[in-house]
Amino acid sequence: MISMAVVSIGTASLIIALSVFNGLEGLLKSMYGNFDPDIVIGPSEGKSFVYQEKDFEKIESIKGIKGVSKVIEDNVLLKYKDAQRVVRMKGVDRAFDEFSGIQHVMVTGDFGLVKDSVGYALIGRGVQYDLSINLSNDLYALRIYYPGNIGPGIVNPERTYNVLDILPGGVFAIEKYYDENYIFVPIELAEDLFNYNGKLTAYELYLEEGANPEQVKADLMQHFGSDFFILKGDELHSDLYKILKIEKLFVFLILIAIIGIASINIYFSLAMLVIEKQKDLTILFVQGAGKKLIRNIFILEGCIIAFSGAVVGLILGLGISLIQQEYGVIGMGIHSAVMNSYPVKIHAGDIVVTVLAIVIITLIASLQPAVKAGNTYSASVLQ
Repeated sequence: MISMAVVSIGTASLIIALSVFNGLEGLLKSMYGNFDPDIVIGPSEGKSFVYQEKDFEKIESIKGIKGVSKVIEDNVLLKYKDAQRVVRMKGVDRAFDEFSGIQHVMVTGDFGLVKDSVGYALIGRGVQYDLSINLSNDLYALRIYYPGNIGPGIVNPERTYNVLDILPGGVFAIEKYYDENYIFVPIELAEDLFNYNGKLTAYELYLEEGANPEQVKADLMQHFGSDFFILKGDELHSDLYKILKIEKLFVFLILIAIIGIASINIYFSLAMLVIEKQKDLTILFVQGAGKKLIRNIFILEGCIIAFSGAVVGLILGLGISLIQQEYGVIGMGIHSAVMNSYPVKIHAGDIVVTVLAIVIITLIASLQPAVKAGNTYSASVLQ
């Protein structure tokens, strides 16, 4: 009974831990999905490129692309009243308003970069807190500085930088890094501030539902060649997702190691069973039972423990995960967290791998006592 409980608890722990990691990965993808496009095209060298109408038309003609947004992005100095800090300013066109999901993460103010022909800025919640920006106060605008024409012979220091004054229109909350570093402005204002004059830093593509990103990327690479990089949405944060998968693997291995150590209890239980059943095993040998039958009896005992524990643990782990997934019983414990409770997502592959690992470990623990039982009693009968 204790042996089966060990297997059950181990199985349930693995299912719950892996489901939480799946939930965290899904949460990150959903958060970044409100900000990141499906595909990004940018220059392989330098930070900008000259806009070509033929390139834009080619992108729009590729099957599976729903919309294309032109982007100008760079670091700027943002000042509000007496506070200032460096942020990442992203100039975007109307396609960004239409196809991105940023409208779903607005927490204060109105979504929309242009209202009544007036441009507004969307700022991250972290930027708002850091600079104490008050959206309801129209007397103070955001002042944005960007290095201008710096060279010999310039006497007036004001000519060394460009300035843009713009009112904040809304506040978004996506993820800590974006909230503390990003602001959005209309692309026309960004182009004037950066003196780009027909240059862009990237195209951001949004795909139709059911479109194949790999195929779209391959079509784009044939047109743009090596002068541009082309990244899918998940490739933009490949390092983060890779770290998450490595953490998940290590948690899996650690729990498997703990279960392996706990399976020693199964080994000793079967070893004690061999000693307790000496008389019964002797009778079986006398009646003609061979070593193989005796070994199979103890291996079958190990199988019963393994499968019974795995089934009970599976039911327990899935039950807890489903309750958490539906009702969010266990909270994050952080007031400012993006979610109130731990995200959970169950993957069938995790269930299969977990059950197989538990069963294999348990059978390995059962094998030595079974072999010992067969060899010991076959020898005792021959004496």
